[in-house]
Amino acid sequence: MSQTRTEHPEDAEQAEQAEQAEQEPAAAQEEPQQEFTEDTAEDGRTDDDAGAVDQAEDAEDSQDAEDQDGPDEGDIAADYLEELLDIVDLDGDIDIEVRGERTYVSVVAEEGEEELDDLVGRKGEVLDALQELTRLAVLTATGGRTRLVLDIAGHRETRRGELKEQADDAVAKVRENGQDVHLEPMSSYERKIVHDFIAEAGLVSESEGEGKRRHVVVTAA
Repeated sequence: MSQTRTEHPEDAEQAEQAEQAEQEPAAAQEEPQQEFTEDTAEDGRTDDDAGAVDQAEDAEDSQDAEDQDGPDEGDIAADYLEELLDIVDLDGDIDIEVRGERTYVSVVAEEGEEELDDLVGRKGEVLDALQELTRLAVLTATGGRTRLVLDIAGHRETRRGELKEQADDAVAKVRENGQDVHLEPMSSYERKIVHDFIAEAGLVSESEGEGKRRHVVVTAA
């Protein structure tokens, strides 16, 4: 069993901004002071308050640095999942990928993907439950909520392709007859994916229904 981590910015613009920050260290050091001066003026603080504010902010920065020294949510999730795999006597490699502000954790079988099918379940119900448990483990350890996404044996990637087909079919039907199309009930995570596909196609979608019956409805406008 092994863990691998991949981190990259959300998009090319963030990567370019990061590179510019490294190439212009002097400007980066001066800018926080200017921002502090403007914020101080807007808050009504005087120059006599500056020393006390600096000390308070230094203390906060020190505390933030201490907090960052602890394990991040990807490591916490990976440790939790490793213990789970040991309990159910399954082998798997754990990959951690950070995309912008969201962490994606994937469990991949060392041999055949079939041995992890029980952790996915019918239509991914077990996977969704494990994702919530993993998020709870992160919340317990860090005290902060997380939007971490868990995938097992590539199920979410495969499912994404299926959702794309459903969205494309719905778009074609709406454009053909102008009537609303109701898709099958699905989780909030999958509905978000479908909404994105529909928006890319230039149509409108919304969620209707309650609980397990909540689903996406595609309309022309």
